[in-house]
Order: sequence, then structure tokens, then C-alpha cells
Amino acid sequence: MSITKRWRWLAVLAVFLLVVTACGDGEDETTTTEAGATTTEATTTTAAPEEPTTTAAAPVGEYVRAETLYTSGTQWGPPSNWNPMVTWGYATGTLGLVYEPLFIYDPFTDEYIPWLAESGEWTSDNVYVVTLRQGVKWSDDEDFNAEDVVATFDLGEKYESVQYHPMFEWLESYEATGDYEVTFTFSDPLYQEWGNFLYSRPMLPEHIWSSLSEEEVTNGANENPIGTGPYVYETHDQDRMVWVKRSDAWWATAAYGYDPAPTRVIDIVNGSNNVALGLVLQGGLDLSNNFLPGVATLVAGGYGIQTYYPDAPYMLAANTAWIVTNNTKAPLSDPEFRKALANSIDVSKIVQNVYGNIVSASNPVGLLPIWEQYVDQDLVAEKGFSYDEAKAKQILADAGYADTNGDDFVEGLDGSEIALKIIVPFGWTDWMESIRVISEGAMAAGINLEVEFPDYSAYADAKNAGDYDTLIANDAQMSNTPWTYYDWMFQEPIMETMTNGNFGRYDNQVAFDLVTELDKVKLGDVEGLKAVIGDLQDIQLTDYPIIPLWYNGLWAQYSTAVWSNWPGSGDDQNHYLPASWRGYWNMTAILMLCDLQPTPTE
Repeated sequence: MSITKRWRWLAVLAVFLLVVTACGDGEDETTTTEAGATTTEATTTTAAPEEPTTTAAAPVGEYVRAETLYTSGTQWGPPSNWNPMVTWGYATGTLGLVYEPLFIYDPFTDEYIPWLAESGEWTSDNVYVVTLRQGVKWSDDEDFNAEDVVATFDLGEKYESVQYHPMFEWLESYEATGDYEVTFTFSDPLYQEWGNFLYSRPMLPEHIWSSLSEEEVTNGANENPIGTGPYVYETHDQDRMVWVKRSDAWWATAAYGYDPAPTRVIDIVNGSNNVALGLVLQGGLDLSNNFLPGVATLVAGGYGIQTYYPDAPYMLAANTAWIVTNNTKAPLSDPEFRKALANSIDVSKIVQNVYGNIVSASNPVGLLPIWEQYVDQDLVAEKGFSYDEAKAKQILADAGYADTNGDDFVEGLDGSEIALKIIVPFGWTDWMESIRVISEGAMAAGINLEVEFPDYSAYADAKNAGDYDTLIANDAQMSNTPWTYYDWMFQEPIMETMTNGNFGRYDNQVAFDLVTELDKVKLGDVEGLKAVIGDLQDIQLTDYPIIPLWYNGLWAQYSTAVWSNWPGSGDDQNHYLPASWRGYWNMTAILMLCDLQPTPTE
């Protein structure tokens, strides 16, 4: 590294350290999440600075650098399984680089791209026929055909612990009606859910998986995974996962002309975000899906760092961060109290001061920008909320809440003291600073809301068990349909332990039934979706079951030192998702690899 470049790198690192220490308590990262969850809870974690690293992602000479793509931002522990059925913990790239779905989905165009399926068609209201692509080979040279698709569904029907087992309550039958055709018959077709399944679930080789036990299917490590994708397992270590291109031709090269540029994709296990920063600045890490503060400095500083947008907000929106309130506890069980809390929050201060404008404020219903057409703007204008301290105080007063003891905080309707807490995991410094802003606004409005930072496991246990007052969450991700967002918000049935949404235990059978009705709207029926979503938004803006705040970014910083032609917002750029997170390779990120080009050397 030249002296000039070294000082430029140190200058940026200094800015980075100032931002990080401004957002947190200067403690080391201690989060122990399930490795690489796709939620930003696993990908936005910021750590206090350690000693700057100057170690490249691989020792010099280990791999040909010009043929190798280094990624990071998903894996928070050593790779330990390659099982695509373990959706929360498989090694980064297992689904997407190795295993593939029937279709991939483009969220920008709202289009399904035929993948292992050559086509799919509803031949009647309850019958869907998939025609499979011929000439596809598993990486052990076996043919892919209808038997593999049937075997994949057999696993879900046979084993209750398989995540898609519940679909057999509405999937009546499935059968191979030809060597490359599978017919599905539904007793009660849930079109939106089926559309989500088509691109989110990998097909598995019948000759390997059909003989496995339930434990092996749902918890097995699946060493040496056999898939249809462009890459195969090469090796792994405590700090990395190494995938290498197949020696034979990938089917998509003949079908579409797609050919991933990197010979190897190496995912580096997250250590800390300043380590990732150093690697990006040196060109030792090509794609960082970590949350890195100081992005504006990186992009504008001439360091060869790019983001999807060239200026604020820099990142695509991947999910919505909400305040989740425990709706079983007074006074949070009162919709008017929750509405007052919503109006007390200065989201712009979070966006500007905490995130430096690399996120943007959410609309009051929380739907992502890709779903903007489904926001009932008239309803939002009538019932939506925004920061207004005076309005928050008035809502509390009108609902009967008053400061009866002179401590500047309202008491409960029964006169009891209100002392609430809002929690996020310790070490997640962006969220930690965000809830300080939330607490400040709430207290100014007369709501006693103090911050607390448990470790991640305690936070997750409290969230799932309902043992909290309020917290920040962002579980529901970008997908093919707003149904996934509302299914998360209004998840039923309400149980002692909730793991897939509705952590606030909001109980409203009308809302639950509307989510089911939404699920039954046919794919492509935009007006049908709007009608049901409008009713759900009316409930949402009346009862405030959760409080949307800001859009968490699809954190993606890429270096042009080795690879160029990255995704971006420009007319002359591709618009694929620049993400290695689980569940994103099959939403066009795999196509990003096919568009990459080696950066010319001087």
C-alpha cells in the first residue's frame, strides 16, 4: 500500500470510528445470533472498533484474486451446515449458489423468472401445472426431473418439523404427470403463499434425500451438498466458506447465456464491522453486506466504493423497523396509548443523526417502497401519524391519562405508575442509539419509557415469550407479496411462544381472517390485493398493533478494485439485488454474479 493510499485509508477509518463510538458505548460486539439470519437483526449489528486490520481476505497466492469474489455480512459464526432446510443457519450461498428453486423472483419488476421450472400455469382455479426444464444435471451428474420435485414435497408432507408441512392442509395432491411435469391440486388454494413458495424453496435430489430421516432432513449438516446451481462445495474453515464453479456446464448458460464471472465465491465470517471496513477499503472484500456507518464518506472519497444509490439513502430498503408493543400489558393494551407513543417519535432524528441518512423514514403503514402501490394514501392522510409532541399529549389527555403526582409522566387509568422499557440487543449500536431517541420523545410527551440493552439471547427469548414492554424488530423481509408482511404482523394462532411474528400478541380475528382472504387473492390481481390491504390498513391505523418507523437498508458496499459492473440505480446499470443474505440469491442476486466484470488493471 502506498503512503498516500495508507493515509487516505486511515483518514476514512478515523471517520468510521468516530461514527461508531458516537452511536454506542464503545463495547465489543457480543451478539450471538443464529448464524447469518436474513433479518437485519443479524446484519445491522455494529461493533465498537478493534485494532484496524490490514489482513487481506485470503493469503496472497492462495487463490487467483482476479477470479475470486469475497463477500461478507451474513455468516456470524463458522459454517457448520449446508442443509437448505435449516433456513436460519445454512452456510451462505447454500440456497442460490448450490440449491435452486423452481423460479426466481425479481422484486423490482414483480416478475417470476422460470428457473428449474420452464413454466408454471394455473389450468383451473385449483390446479397448477409445472413444466420442468430438461437437461438440468445435479452436480453428481444425475438428471433433474419430476421425481426430484415430488420427493421435495414428500418430505414436507411426511415430516411435521419441515417448515412447509402446514401447506398440506390446503395442498390436496401432487403427482408427476410426466418425466418433466408435476401437477398440483389444491383443496383451498392460497395463491399468495404458493407464489412465495415457488421461488423461496429449493428442489432437492430424490436419490439422496428420499431415504433421510426426519432428524437428518431438518437438522442434518448435509456435508458435500449436491445441487443444480453453478457452484459446489470446495472447502470451509472457521473464518470462511469457499464455493467453486462446477467443472461441467451450468444449465442456465445454455438456457439464458448466464455465466457467473467469479471462479470462486468466498464468504468471510463476520468478525466486526471495522474489520469489514478495512477489507473493503483495501479491495480484500468485494461485497460487504454489513452495516457500515460513514457510507457517504466512503462513496464520495474516491476509494472505489459504490452503493446501489450514489447518494442518500445509498441503500435499497430491505425491511421495516417497527416498535413492537406488548399488547397484553396495560397501558400498552390501549390503542390510544399506542397511538400517542407513535406520535411522540421523531423518526427524522433517527434517520439523520443515527443513520446519517442511509435509511429513510417509513410510511405510517410500513409497506416497503416496492409495495408503494398498495398504500392507501387517503387513509394514511386521514389516520396516519407523524411526530407531533403536542398531539401525543392531547391523545393521552383525551384518553384519560394524566400526570397526577407531578413527576411529568402520566399515570395509568387506574392511577398506577407507568414505568415502561424499550429493549434492543446490547452491541447493536444503531438500534441502541435509535431507542434513546424514541425514549427522549416519549418522555417529552409524558410517557415514562426507559431504554434497556439485554444481550441478544435474552432479547430473543423475551420477544418470543412476550416478556417485555416494547422492543424494535424488523423480521418481515422484502418478498413477492405484501401478504408476507401482514402474515407476520397478524400471525395466528397466538401461543405462549411466538416465533414467526405477532410478538405483541395483537388479538383480532377480523384481521386474521383478512390475512387469509389476502392469501386467497390470485397472483397478479392488484386491485383484489388493494381491496383487502385497505381493510387491513384501516385496522392498523386504528389500533396501532405495531408502529412502523424506518426502512432498514439492504446494506451493500462494494469495491471496484477487482470487480466492476455492480448493481445500481443508474439507467446504464443492472438492477439486481446486491445481497448475499439468505433468501436474496433467489431474488436476482445470482444474476448479479453473471453481470460482474473484472476491473481492468493498469
